[in-house]
Amino acid sequence: MAQLLTISETARRSGVAASALRYYEERGLISAVVREGAGHHRRYPRPVLRRIAFIVFAQRVGLTLEEIAAELAKLPPHGVPTRRDWSRLSSNWSRHIEERIAELERLKAGLTECIGCGCLSLDRCKLSNPDDRAARLGAGPRYWLGDPPAPTAKG
Repeated sequence: MAQLLTISETARRSGVAASALRYYEERGLISAVVREGAGHHRRYPRPVLRRIAFIVFAQRVGLTLEEIAAELAKLPPHGVPTRRDWSRLSSNWSRHIEERIAELERLKAGLTECIGCGCLSLDRCKLSNPDDRAARLGAGPRYWLGDPPAPTAKG
C-alpha cells in the first residue's frame, strides 16, 4: 500500500488548505482512506498530491470544478497517473487557455472604458454609453463580453 499522509501533511505538501481538501473530497475530486478507531482519521495516499496539483493548475487555467472532475474521471482512480495520462488531459486545454486570454484582454480594455453594464452612473459612462446603447446588445456587461460598442446616431 502506498504511503498514507494525514490531512495536515497533505495540506502542507500541496499548499492547499485542509478545508479545501475536504471540499475536493466532498466533490469527488480526491479520496481519502478513513482509518477505523482513534477518531476515524482520514489519510490520503501519496499520489493524491499529483491530483491536487492538477486541480490547482486546472483552476488557474480557468476550468470549473465540474470540468476538472470530468477530466480527473479519465485518470486511474488509484495509483499514479502516467505522463501519457497527463499529456492526454492537457492537450485539450489550449482552447480554454485561449478563451481565458481573450477574456482577460477584454477585462484589461474595460478597465479604462465603460464596460456597458448599465450599472455605472459616472459622467464618463455617458460618453462611452449614452442612452445606455449597450442595453440594446443584450443583458450583462456587453463590452466586456466582447460586443463592439453600439454605433451612435451621429455615426
